[in-house]
Amino acid sequence: MVRIFLPLSLLSTVTLVVALVLGLAIDDPKVLDKAVQAGVQYHFLAALAALVFSTLVHAIVLTYFMGTGRWIEETSTAYRLGPELYARSKSLKYQTIPAMVGCFALLIATGALGAAADPAAPMHWRGGFGLSAATIHLTAALVTVVANLAVNYLEFRALERNGEIIDEVLTRVKRIRLEKGLAV
Repeated sequence: MVRIFLPLSLLSTVTLVVALVLGLAIDDPKVLDKAVQAGVQYHFLAALAALVFSTLVHAIVLTYFMGTGRWIEETSTAYRLGPELYARSKSLKYQTIPAMVGCFALLIATGALGAAADPAAPMHWRGGFGLSAATIHLTAALVTVVANLAVNYLEFRALERNGEIIDEVLTRVKRIRLEKGLAV
């Protein structure tokens, strides 16, 4: 899974950065020039793609943990390996989930702040805390990119550790099958 996760997480980070750069390239979104409005549209579409793809990567990791956790549980029961391997895998999953949910919430919040900062939106939010709506959206976008990188690192480490648990299960099962004269 680590081999699959690395390129996917890298690509999700690239899409987030592309959306950020496209947003920074917009000089004044209030200008009705076709080039400026095209820039706004490209930023919007890139940001939407980045949000969906980043969410997909986190969902793949969650699905992987659900599947391997179930496999470890069933294999541990069938071969009487004890509950500790399943407990370790389950612990990894539950340590990772809050970070995934937090990152997803940041992705959604950044998109919502971007929509609220859009001068063409029917809602005219001017910002808060003495900052413009665009500045708040930019700050949220920067935090989201950094948080997504941090969560990707956390997921990578958890996937590595879960892979070690799977290897340990396979080693124990192989030993048991060899002891019983079964095919390996």
